[in-house]
Amino acid sequence: MKHIALLAILAFGFLSACSTVDVTKTGRGYRPPTNANAVEILMTVPTRPYEELGSITVQGFQLRDEAKMHYAIRAKAAPLGASAVIIQSQGIVPTGFGGGTRWATGVAIGWK
Repeated sequence: MKHIALLAILAFGFLSACSTVDVTKTGRGYRPPTNANAVEILMTVPTRPYEELGSITVQGFQLRDEAKMHYAIRAKAAPLGASAVIIQSQGIVPTGFGGGTRWATGVAIGWK
């Protein structure tokens, strides 16, 4: 019985440690890559004119790792030539024992 509990804990730890950032290019044309450190994370739609470059889906980041999640988003949006990423929705998936993992969806944009 102890072995089963130990295996369950290890499996839970392995599954909760997996984080992914998926990007789908939706814009036309090509923009030169930007510096990931310069890509802004926005929580509201900007009033400044922009064009959509791609959609971004993020999942599996630990609750305490919001900054890591944002940097991972920046790193994946920069090759598209993104100036910013608008976070459209985000949340937490409970994993038990008071823990959870973060998820978010957004749009990579470039200033016009």
